[in-house]
Parts: sequence; structure tokens; C-alpha cells
Amino acid sequence: MKVLILAAGYATRLYPLTKDYPKPLLEVKGKPIINYLIEQLEAVPLVDEVFVVTNNKFMGIFGKWVKALKTSLKITLVNDLTKSNADRLGAIGDLNFIIKKKKIQDDLLVIGGDNLFNGSLLKFINFSRKHLPAVCLGLYRLKQKKDASRYGVAKVNRQFKVTGFWEKPLKPQSNLVAMCLYYISKDCLSLSNDYLLETKGKVDATGSYISWLEDKISIYGYVFSGAWFDIGDHKYLNAAKDSFSF
Repeated sequence: MKVLILAAGYATRLYPLTKDYPKPLLEVKGKPIINYLIEQLEAVPLVDEVFVVTNNKFMGIFGKWVKALKTSLKITLVNDLTKSNADRLGAIGDLNFIIKKKKIQDDLLVIGGDNLFNGSLLKFINFSRKHLPAVCLGLYRLKQKKDASRYGVAKVNRQFKVTGFWEKPLKPQSNLVAMCLYYISKDCLSLSNDYLLETKGKVDATGSYISWLEDKISIYGYVFSGAWFDIGDHKYLNAAKDSFSF
């Protein structure tokens, strides 16, 4: 199994912190956000390589990070060659870029590099593998349904099959939201390219991709317990610094 950590964004909502520094390397409780993901992945025996996709602006900083990182995992940095927020590829663009550039033919776990959670990644992967060749999403249940409008929102049935998915709806039908955590079967990898061709690359949100996938394949959702922080702006970064524990 291969892993892709998405770390090529420019995080403009966190300026000035991220003007010259990548968001996944911001520290929470004395450790870069991405390090928590690496530690989670170390507990998954199936992982044989982790790709971290970044951009031309931050490639050097990530290079220093990976040299100092102590891990048993094989970490491969990849530059998506973008230089600014204006020419970014977006999450699905980067996903497709890596699949093609690295000629991936294995199941692929995709994680947003700003994802901070303490639920079991291994349990999510075991759940996902039981539902192959479906795509599986990491989901989190918010306390307030109204807060779900900031995210991709999912509805699931008793078997946890996704029966509806909406990207940032004004009136959410569920308090289950997507965490930017996906297990993609090797049989489904080519669909990202199909999506980009159909949308002409204009809709790069992962939630929009999941909505598109609904008509193509079965999608299941695994609901995480514990804490989850989507580090999108200063409010949520500060909340994580105050209360996250791993």
C-alpha cells in the first residue's frame, strides 16, 4: 500500500504564519502537524512508501524536515512544480499528478497534510480493505450540524455506505463530515484523471470529487472517534494548540 500526504497548498488563510512556511510543518504541542501523521502510519504494517507532495516554494523546507525525521518509513518528497496559490494544482490535481508521475499501481491512502486526529488510522485501513474495491472516507461526527457547512458532508446507511455527499452545503443534512482522508483501491486510481478531464480541472476540492464519484462506484465511510482538527485558519490552529493530545 502506498500513502500520499497532500502538502502542496499555500494556506493563505493562515498568513502571515504560512507566507514563507508550509502549514503541515507548523507545530502543535512541540511537533509538526505532519509528524503526527507519520507516527500514525508507522503503526500500519501494509505501508511500503509514503509520498509527500509539496510545491516548488516549500520543497527546500520539506527537504530539511525529512532529513531530520527519525522514522522507519520510506518517505519520498515530490515537487508538483507550482510556485504560487494562483497556479496550484489543487488536491485532486496533485493526486492525479502523483499517480501518473510515480506510476502507482497499488491501493493508495490519501491524507491531507493539515489533518490532526488521534483516532486509529489502522482501524480505518482495516475497514477500508474489507470494502474493496469501494473508495472509503474518513468521517467525523460534529456536535453541531450547522457547523458541517464548512466541510464535505456525508450521509451513510446502517452498513456505513455513503448514500449522499455534498460539498459545503448551506443546509447540511448530516453532522458527518469528511476529514480529507481517503482509501482508494488500485482499481479506482484512474478515476481522478477522468474527473479532471470532465471538469477541465476547474473544481479541485476533494469533496467535489467525492460527489462526482457517487455515480461511479460504491463509497463507504468510517466514523472516527477521538479528536480531530482541520487546521484551516488561525482559530482551529489555536484550538489544536490548546487541546489536542496524541
